[in-house]
Amino acid sequence: MASNFNWSLPFLANTEQAKSDRKTALIILNQPFSVPLLRQLWHACKWRCCADGGANRLHDALISDAKKVVGQSEDVRERYIPNLIKGDLDSLRQDVREYYSSQKVDIVQDHDQDSTDLMKCIASLSEIERQEGGDQYDIIILGGLSGRLDQTIHTLSYLHKLRKKRKRVFAVNDENVAWVLDEGEHHISVDHDAFGPTCGLLPVGIDSTKLTTRGLRWNLTDCDSHFDGMVSTSNHLVPSEGIVYVKTTKPIWWTMELRSYERNLRECKQAS
Repeated sequence: MASNFNWSLPFLANTEQAKSDRKTALIILNQPFSVPLLRQLWHACKWRCCADGGANRLHDALISDAKKVVGQSEDVRERYIPNLIKGDLDSLRQDVREYYSSQKVDIVQDHDQDSTDLMKCIASLSEIERQEGGDQYDIIILGGLSGRLDQTIHTLSYLHKLRKKRKRVFAVNDENVAWVLDEGEHHISVDHDAFGPTCGLLPVGIDSTKLTTRGLRWNLTDCDSHFDGMVSTSNHLVPSEGIVYVKTTKPIWWTMELRSYERNLRECKQAS
């Protein structure tokens, strides 16, 4: 039986420290990201984890950002200490491991060859949820949508499967935010200061689906969507519409363009 879903993304609100009533976890993958996006997501989360080489990315991004600030004396790495680093640890550099060990970060090596570093991190989060009484965290995956194609496909496949177990899992990089819309009707709250204009409805991992939408520039009505036919890429959000409605008969990927936090700051200064 199809269900109704309401979606909001307070962790990407156009504020420096986004707030949410929901418990949220951040998992950092071994892919590049900007420090402004890291700050935005970090402050919105209660639990933070690096998947193996994601710790290298966190460590190096903070050092590089600090070098841009003239007279910077504070070690900014100390503001962003993860709760956990986990994976097979074949990518974690020794200097990074030594630094986070000195900061008392749990560093867990898991040799399970049937699970990826991302899967291992989510397994640890699931254990924390059990210890806290079972309430699920929302999950933000920083990375997973760029870089090696096989890793991107893993993200798409894994989140497609996770929809059966978890309510809210988002993949974010500096260009996009994306997640799986399961079979049913969806109402997506859109902060146009944070998103847009481009969006897409992608029939990944299914044979086909029928789509109906409202709130987009090019809306669909019971439209067949599949890889051998129509795929709604490069659709547009409508600035006057605060809610996008999507009805789908099969799970699809929904993606929105993410405005950069640095660009938003520049636009605000120019407007003032």
